[in-house]
Amino acid sequence: MSGKRFGFGASVIAIGLVGALGGAGLSGFVAAQGKPESLLPPGFDDPAPAPTPRQNPAPGQRPPVASAPGAPLPPPGAAPVPGAPVDPSALPQLPPITRDDLARLPSLEKLENMSTEELDALLGLKPKSDIPPGAQRALTRVGVLAVDEGGLPPMALANQSDKLVRAVLAGTNGPMVSRWGHILMRRALASRLAAPLGMDPIEFAALRVGVLNRMGEFAIARAVVQDIDTANWSPALTQEALNAYLASGDITGACPAVRLQGSQREDGEWQMWQAICNAYAGESALAATQLDRALFRGVAPRVDVLLARRFAGAAGRGQRGVNVEWNGVTDLNHWRFGLASALGEPLPDGLLDAAMKDRGGAYYARSAALLPMLPAAARAPFSGRAAREGILSADAMVDLYAEVYADPAAKGDPQTHAAALREAYLATDPAARIAAMQRLWADGAKLGGGDGYGARVLTAYAAARIPASEAHADAAGDLIAAMLAAGLDRNAGRWSNLVEEGSLGWALITLSAGSGNAVSQGAVESFMGDDNSEGSRKSAFLVAGLAGIGRLDQGDASSLAGDLDFDLARQTRWTAAISRAAEVGNPALVVFLAGLGMQGSSWKQMTPLHLYHITSALTRVGMVAEARMIAAEAVARG
Repeated sequence: MSGKRFGFGASVIAIGLVGALGGAGLSGFVAAQGKPESLLPPGFDDPAPAPTPRQNPAPGQRPPVASAPGAPLPPPGAAPVPGAPVDPSALPQLPPITRDDLARLPSLEKLENMSTEELDALLGLKPKSDIPPGAQRALTRVGVLAVDEGGLPPMALANQSDKLVRAVLAGTNGPMVSRWGHILMRRALASRLAAPLGMDPIEFAALRVGVLNRMGEFAIARAVVQDIDTANWSPALTQEALNAYLASGDITGACPAVRLQGSQREDGEWQMWQAICNAYAGESALAATQLDRALFRGVAPRVDVLLARRFAGAAGRGQRGVNVEWNGVTDLNHWRFGLASALGEPLPDGLLDAAMKDRGGAYYARSAALLPMLPAAARAPFSGRAAREGILSADAMVDLYAEVYADPAAKGDPQTHAAALREAYLATDPAARIAAMQRLWADGAKLGGGDGYGARVLTAYAAARIPASEAHADAAGDLIAAMLAAGLDRNAGRWSNLVEEGSLGWALITLSAGSGNAVSQGAVESFMGDDNSEGSRKSAFLVAGLAGIGRLDQGDASSLAGDLDFDLARQTRWTAAISRAAEVGNPALVVFLAGLGMQGSSWKQMTPLHLYHITSALTRVGMVAEARMIAAEAVARG
């Protein structure tokens, strides 16, 4: 058998042969050379003798103990001497195993259903945090918006009593009537803030994230919870985080917290989420077993488990065909909407429309307007609501309808509105551009319902492109209202010399201008004479807004308010609280209280007294720009 067959080279075989010949054949060769001279210092070329190899004891024979004959045993409790015999009686006693210890052990069924991380936790092998100690984040300030990015001062609430802040945030349960109020509240909730005095930072974060979720700001809510290490999440913060992840379509984004917390919850939704996260962690078989068991035991409605099965089956290679059965499903919930949207699973006809009509149906509109997996034409019908509430910006609206226009499959109202918006930007004649905007304003109900303010947001930049001229003075009020929907106050100010005193355009420019003289009582009375809004609401808001930002004399304001049947001097617990917050210069508390006072679905729910105190408090704490935008919006939408 040759060496080549086993891959040995010729040189290796040669070396073996030389070794086999021994010194007899090489003695002459060695003698022919002189003795090599060592280059090392003395002592380095004389290595120590190798130790004698240790002989393994024969089977059944105990190894010898290297100790002196008759060496005494160490006293009980003393450290053993190396090599000395060990006295079994000196070893500490193990605690006895009781029945309670045995009862706490999980059953075989639970052990089979445990993920790898849960088994690690049971055996004490799982760390308390999934982030290394050096990378863990402090809780001194929580949020995503720093001061230089527009956030509020971080220590604004540090010395504020926790009871008031807790009551204000817990009491903010709905959307704001004001688009600019919503934007201001979102900015405050996302700021990097220290917790109030006596409040746990995690509780403060959970309260803020809860308000963001109720406002429809799911992406911002998700960003805030991601600023906190998942090991520090409380049950309340975990639930708000799950709400944010589900509404934003980021199902697997919650998996770090779900897998870290393990079996801390046992409700059906949590079990389905655990199975999904196990599947995407590479434990597909375990996930399938968990979902099969959930379906068999009925821990959640059948369609919910099937959606979870379908989502989990997309992980890895262990895919199983799942047919989602909608038969008999007559209502929609957050889980079904979120999973179906993430999967691209079409909802049965009429199911979403029926849910939109129910109480709480606005949730689906706010979520659908932002879901990235939906095509632009599917998001467009919900975008108007998101725009008028402050969730979507004017830039985002234009980008969305540009996608609709470029989509050859788009049809119906979204495509019609996209074509009208293009004409509002690109028509050669300004009159044609204004006519295109007027069609969108008239069709505002289809762009998001409500008062159609979403169409104003959509056309804000198109309105700013219209040159200020006498020829278009008749449309000035509507154009200015559209510009101010996006905060384009300087563009609106170009019309100041063309609008007539007492007109809508004059009122909006007077409220929104960065600087200006005091307004006379006569000018306001001329506006009141032409006001045809219900209950002269626009006039009341104009008086309250001008008084709040300091452009109307208090005496004149009180007199005009009396003519309009409201009293600016009336006090409530809320007015006292926001006035006190402004007095001590606390912008964060002022914003939170302003958000509490602006709750509602329509400007009909807003009172001139509330508008006056909100604009006044914001002005006193240095937020006069926000106060001006809120006041102008009130008159435009009143």
